[in-house]
Amino acid sequence: MRHVISILLQNESGALARVASMFASRGFNIESLNVAPTEDESVSLLTLVTIGTDEIISRINKQLAKLIDVVAIADRTSTDHIKRELGIVKLRVESAIIPLLDEFVAAHGAQVLERDSEHVTVQVTGNEYEVNLFLDELPQGATVLSLVRSGPLVTSQGPHSLT
Repeated sequence: MRHVISILLQNESGALARVASMFASRGFNIESLNVAPTEDESVSLLTLVTIGTDEIISRINKQLAKLIDVVAIADRTSTDHIKRELGIVKLRVESAIIPLLDEFVAAHGAQVLERDSEHVTVQVTGNEYEVNLFLDELPQGATVLSLVRSGPLVTSQGPHSLT
């Protein structure tokens, strides 16, 4: 099962490398990884997605807790949370479908970042399902040239915080 784990990490040189090394040395895989500063510049929030049984995730969390740079850990999978992903899609488009593509982009709440006569770059945000739906339903005549996805960014619902 996929698990989304939030890790509050000291903003120190080598901290991310120690987390990645822990995963690699124990044979765990990181499916996606995001690291960003928080309101406290001494810590960063690392959001990672990994796959494993509850037992494996428990082992991962125990190993993470042993790392000196780790301040707090939360498995967001079974908690109430808000999860969003960013996708940036570069498309080759036939000129005849540009009006249809503009309607499609607007209907999905996406945004055109750049365009010329043959290419359009679009930003789409939402949960994983919404980003996948956007990609799956692209109008005929729009071909994906490149796709960059952030992986999920997660925060708890309500007043609760990892910090």
